[in-house]
Amino acid sequence: MQLDIINSNGEKTGRTAELPEEIFGIEPNDHVIYLAVKQYMGAQRQGTHKVKTRSEVKGSSKKLHKQKGTGGARKGNLRSPIYKGGGSIFGPKPHKYDIKLNRKVKDLAKMSALSYKAKENNIVILEDLVMDAPKTKTFAGVLKGLNIGRKKALFVVPEYNDNLYLSLRNVQGVDGTVISDMNTYDILHANILVLSESAAKLFTEDAVTEEA
Repeated sequence: MQLDIINSNGEKTGRTAELPEEIFGIEPNDHVIYLAVKQYMGAQRQGTHKVKTRSEVKGSSKKLHKQKGTGGARKGNLRSPIYKGGGSIFGPKPHKYDIKLNRKVKDLAKMSALSYKAKENNIVILEDLVMDAPKTKTFAGVLKGLNIGRKKALFVVPEYNDNLYLSLRNVQGVDGTVISDMNTYDILHANILVLSESAAKLFTEDAVTEEA
């Protein structure tokens, strides 16, 4: 698929970029998207939740009364779960939430998310930005030129640019990533996917490499 390359003022430059159908034109697989998002969100969880059992709470270990002959229920000590301040039963324990996914599954999920963005016409190719210094006001002007408004946008560049990152980090609803770190969750979370011209060329080069 061909898309026009636009400049920071939102005007067409007269050049176009070819996005490979093998990446942006496949039939999306919803299940692998679900698995990839589940893995990403699970990895964000610390999993440090924990409650104290009866062996860990403070309190006397003396048995309250004899086991039989009282006419009441048998009781242990004050640390028993039936008493206020006692230990918890079957409470959460620290554990990890991350799951393992094969690389091919993760790649398919990423391509499926990109295909959804392509089908919805929510991909913009922007000529490479050259920023001599971090300037949020300058970057806000670029957003205005792209006519993104209040939509969430993900800017994808081929390599880390300190000036660009510092310029966009304070803009609400805007995030940036290098192409190697782009994941399925970030793609789906954004309303608009903004690819730099250099990043778009990398997609084409990767597709050619895979065919070879």
